[in-house]
Amino acid sequence: MHPQSLIQQQFPLQSLNTFGIAATAQAYLRVTKTEQLLGVLADPAWAGLPRLVLGGGSNLLLTGDFPGLVLHIALEGRQVVGGDEQSHFVRAAAGENWHGFVQWTLEQGMGGLENLALIPGTVGAAPIQNIGAYGLETKDVFHSVTVFDPRSATVYAMDAGACRFGYRDSVFKREAGRHLIILDVTFALPKQWRPNLRYAELAQAVAGQGIASPSARQVADTVVAIRRRKLPDPAVIGNAGSFFKNPVVTGAQCAALLERFPALVHHLQPDGTEKLAAGWLIDQCGWKGKSLGAAGVYPKQALVLVNNGGATGADVVALARAIQADVLARYGVELEPEPVFV
Repeated sequence: MHPQSLIQQQFPLQSLNTFGIAATAQAYLRVTKTEQLLGVLADPAWAGLPRLVLGGGSNLLLTGDFPGLVLHIALEGRQVVGGDEQSHFVRAAAGENWHGFVQWTLEQGMGGLENLALIPGTVGAAPIQNIGAYGLETKDVFHSVTVFDPRSATVYAMDAGACRFGYRDSVFKREAGRHLIILDVTFALPKQWRPNLRYAELAQAVAGQGIASPSARQVADTVVAIRRRKLPDPAVIGNAGSFFKNPVVTGAQCAALLERFPALVHHLQPDGTEKLAAGWLIDQCGWKGKSLGAAGVYPKQALVLVNNGGATGADVVALARAIQADVLARYGVELEPEPVFV
């Protein structure tokens, strides 16, 4: 079937973003084959429209209707594709559910992704955002990514260096790579697996179960339990997970803040900078559990903004800006949102 015939007009997006924001796309295509991308973007009528590539919609804030073509990446497939002396190479298509993929790797007897269990969204979003949790980031277990470049109509692979990973950042969020469409991701999972318990809360939770030498499955189960206790289920209450990045400041800035706020939660980074806990800053400004219109701050975790029912993208933006203003006024620190505003 020709891809143009699969394009739907005035398509509702509320069920395709975890915030549950009501919005409409001018045109929508669910992409299940790479050939569909090649076909639709070769047509000038569609190629010239503004374009939004959508995965699980878990790192997205829709601020209004989208006046263009939404490409919903629903590519599926996962397989072990080889390895070297140190690693197993495991590949997943961009549309695969992230947590489902993590569980599948554990079922294959391969550890390495367990600290990232239960993160919402799809595999394709992992390198874009360099997703991370509990002491692990995508870049730590990344091998390569296959992308489609609409400008040249070519498909090619990129290694970690080409992806330019940073804290919740990559080339795919910058001008040089924003146009690229991720088709699949290959991960390098260690053959000599050891539990990553560098994150204190995770280590304490494992120890609290009386487990001296946890398996990858036990670490994953512990991560899932922690996340379910602290974070709202998007299926129950709309949210995009952590809404703000943890700000990074210089050692001198951190020292000055500690003089005024001795309880400041901070973590020394390898390069000498300090990462501050954004949730703590927001909580100290009195926002935890508070609402502004139909948007609110989750009572159990101040880093999570929620849709209390019927919130618009503008409601969430207004709440985020109010929080940013209060944190800046009190601490002199700017909070940067994690989700992409569209």
